Amino acid sequence: MKKSQIVVIKGTKEGISLHLDDLCSFEELLKELDEKLSESSISADDRSLISVTIKLGNRYLTPKQEEVLKEIIRQKKNLAVGSIVSNVITKEESDRLKAETEIVSVAKVVRSGQVLEVAGDLLLIGDVNPGGTVKAGGNIFIMGALKGIAHAGYNGNDEAIIAASVMKPTQLRINECINRAPDYYPDSEKREMECAYINASDQIMIDRIQVLSQLRPNLTRLEGGR
Repeated sequence: MKKSQIVVIKGTKEGISLHLDDLCSFEELLKELDEKLSESSISADDRSLISVTIKLGNRYLTPKQEEVLKEIIRQKKNLAVGSIVSNVITKEESDRLKAETEIVSVAKVVRSGQVLEVAGDLLLIGDVNPGGTVKAGGNIFIMGALKGIAHAGYNGNDEAIIAASVMKPTQLRINECINRAPDYYPDSEKREMECAYINASDQIMIDRIQVLSQLRPNLTRLEGGR
């Protein structure tokens, strides 16, 4: 039976990719990688750097092992590691991703001087009083009156939205985009639930909540998206 290759070198538009076996020992991997790169004729006379993408499959490397791997590649003249791709993540990374994608439900009134912050989406059942602040890495849904500050998508998410039963904020912020509230709100006995989002002109717009089914179709997994 033919022995499978531990290291497979493939050329790409960006440079080269190294597909590394994820079942052999790390020592075997390093030995064959060193041999393959030494034998390879990868533009040896070209002085320009060639970007290398390392594909680990289901192998996890410690930071120290990653550095050893990078050093072997760096020793080969004009090669430079561009990225390392692995199917495996650490528990810490998994917990972070979970926190950034889950919906945190809170039932309270955020009073003046208070700050309520979550890593993912926030569902607040209560009001945000003037001087109060709510922040979320994802979306903000307020089943109550927003009269303070709301900052959604603070981790770089331009697609985040802010929704409230009563939208009378002192300030809205989505990622780095800021919108000050108007000085005057028309009196109305009954107002529709509204939402704020960044439009194509990179400005925060406020509209009826119904527009989200077209603007952010991936916001919900409900059947039909409406």
